[in-house]
Amino acid sequence: MTSTNDADRARRFTDKRVLVTGAAGGLGAEVARLFRVEGARVVGVDVVPSEGVAVGDLTDPEAIRQMADATLTELGGLDVLCNVAGVLAMSKLEDITPELLNRHLAVNATGPILLTQALAPALAESKGNVVTVASISAVMGQPYNTMYCASKGAVLLAMRALAVELAGRGIRVNCVSPGGIDTPMAAGAAHSMPADVDWSLIAKSQGVMPGFMPPADVAEAILFLASAGAASVTGANLVVDRGVVW
Repeated sequence: MTSTNDADRARRFTDKRVLVTGAAGGLGAEVARLFRVEGARVVGVDVVPSEGVAVGDLTDPEAIRQMADATLTELGGLDVLCNVAGVLAMSKLEDITPELLNRHLAVNATGPILLTQALAPALAESKGNVVTVASISAVMGQPYNTMYCASKGAVLLAMRALAVELAGRGIRVNCVSPGGIDTPMAAGAAHSMPADVDWSLIAKSQGVMPGFMPPADVAEAILFLASAGAASVTGANLVVDRGVVW
């Protein structure tokens, strides 16, 4: 999937109101940028302070409520919620701590669920939609990645459940499951890899098309699911991974 040049892009989201989490860098920043290029009014939030991005902590339920309220105040409603924020740290089983595990679950699963809950009334009013970044880690076992697999598997099935529950309110709910993306999060995960691992196990997670994807390749999939072109798509999990899962 190749990103269209900005000058040649359709304006599928003119005056649409969009919230993107994890917008300070990596995939979230690219998603927010492309929505703006296509005419959307975008609120970006992140736990990391950044110019033009509001600060919000997905591990804090009160902060999530404030994030939702501030977004609706600024935009006057909501058409698209993009749950992009995530955390990833590699660890051997014996090194997993409750604190690390709970942080993965809070950011990658609980936060998106609670934010969707808070914004569902606004999305029902606009007949809007939710796109959540899951992962190929949600659909396959990966060594030294227990915490991320658990959290992404949880959010994938949660969003599929919500797709069924919210369909009657006119809200579509979908996921994108990327493979390796060239982002700071992926670089940080590589640095967190324990030294004494079995690299032959990790090699089994390589795609048929080598290398990490640019964030734009995954952002394109997110924008498609958020667009009117996917009007009949809900409960889907669009895998973008250069052929790891096949």
